[in-house]
Amino acid sequence: MASVSAGAQQAPERDITRVALTACAGSSIEWYDFFIYGTAAALVFPALFFPESSALAGTLLSFSTFAVGFFARPVGGVIFGHFGDRVGRKKALVTALVMMGIATTLIGLMPTYATIGVLAPILLVLFRFIQGLAVGGQWGGAVLLATESAPRNRRGFYGSFAQIGVPVGVILANLLFLLISSTLAPEAFQAWGWRIPFLMSIVLIGIGLYIQLRLEDTPAFRHLQEYRESHQTEEEREEARLAAEAQRSPIIEAFRDYWKQILLAAGAFVSINANFYIFITFIIAYGTNPDILGLPQTTMLAAVLIASVFQIPALLVFAGYSDRVGRRGIYMLGAALLGAWAFVLWPLANTGSFILISLALVVGQAFLSMMYGPQAAFYSEIFTTRVRYSGASLGYQIGSIFGGALAPIIATALLAEFGSWVAIAVYQLFLSLVTLVCVFLLTETYQNEMDEVRAATNRRTAGVQDPTA
Repeated sequence: MASVSAGAQQAPERDITRVALTACAGSSIEWYDFFIYGTAAALVFPALFFPESSALAGTLLSFSTFAVGFFARPVGGVIFGHFGDRVGRKKALVTALVMMGIATTLIGLMPTYATIGVLAPILLVLFRFIQGLAVGGQWGGAVLLATESAPRNRRGFYGSFAQIGVPVGVILANLLFLLISSTLAPEAFQAWGWRIPFLMSIVLIGIGLYIQLRLEDTPAFRHLQEYRESHQTEEEREEARLAAEAQRSPIIEAFRDYWKQILLAAGAFVSINANFYIFITFIIAYGTNPDILGLPQTTMLAAVLIASVFQIPALLVFAGYSDRVGRRGIYMLGAALLGAWAFVLWPLANTGSFILISLALVVGQAFLSMMYGPQAAFYSEIFTTRVRYSGASLGYQIGSIFGGALAPIIATALLAEFGSWVAIAVYQLFLSLVTLVCVFLLTETYQNEMDEVRAATNRRTAGVQDPTA
């Protein structure tokens, strides 16, 4: 038991900061890989992989391959949740990062429809599915690496470093597309320029190796492992191993004991995820469509880029604020404001003004950050250490199916059916109400203990020192 007690000391601030920044770096490149696909799906994939379809059908088919990644994310959550709860957060995260780096690089190397015909979109779907598996495992690993290493009164703040990876990934993806599309002739960009962002994802493998070689697993997971080893005889360990094999996966335990929390966490995510992909993917297709606004690609990419830059401090501020007042209140307020803002965003976008489009996206992302900033700590605090990777990942990734996976497709279909932005705004409002209700039904978590073994050890120690306690 001495090992648990010794390991229970709080890590130095510099070590926690290093862990948080590493989680941010890995998350940033992982999401960069995931997002460049969305940008390419809006700009070049319809013509390259679905050339025999009309413009509308090609866009819908392209966004459908984009959605495949989201349907793969819960599968990745199951696989990596099992792996992360059994053998550690770090190993699961490293595996997910390397998998994403390989899949994205292969997308940059693959031939198009003009070269290999129908096999091209089939391969595109396959690699997108692998991307989805990887990001399904990455989020839980990056978030738990940060939140389980942080002190209780700073979990929201440090957890938001993993969330910052999202806007940083958008910035990297859109900035690179912006630079390449503005320096190359349209024909060159369509022929080979779009491949460059995908090939650069090889950097992710290096980050994975750094995490594997330089970082320890989280204190909460190490304490749980030490406790299991120190409190079991050899016979008990063998019985535990056989029981674990019979159970197969912590996923079963998570669903059995936390099914309600998983479903509510999924619902709490749908507004964030759907609105986010409307802000970074659908709006690019909307703005560049010659039958709607007909704006240059560079204009829309720059607006998305500006909004993502402003989102970074917003995530930190709202996450830090949740450490003082709790997660639920700020989360629900963000959902309400975001639902109302949908009816302002589209009229601003329809002006065609770069400044007003940027303003619409900046405010929208700020309201979204009121939810996404505290979310990492919020979801981590819902579950116990032994099933935390599985439970948090499942809630997040199931929500992504009903959120981001379908949002660009539904928004495109609503626009085609009703010919007006109002239908899209109503859809956004509905999703925000779903999130608002789900968060209301969850309990507040910011005072919860995440390292149960350390807490139990401290209570026993206090009892020995003071028998009257």
